Amino acid sequence: MLVLSRHVDEAIVIDAGGGRLIRIMPVAMQGDKVRIGIDAPRDITVHREEIWQQIQSQQTSPASPAA
Repeated sequence: MLVLSRHVDEAIVIDAGGGRLIRIMPVAMQGDKVRIGIDAPRDITVHREEIWQQIQSQQTSPASPAA
């Protein structure tokens, strides 16, 4: 895992290849929470980890039997 420190409005850039860039930037800090802005091409999906895990578990679980 790469760990970086950033101030508000200082971006991290990820090169997704083919000239496609993903920019991640802390936009606000309140107490122990950080608001993050993500600018990514429309064909790249971005989810919170817990939502991504739900999607993955739904895709790997067997289909429910028809009633």
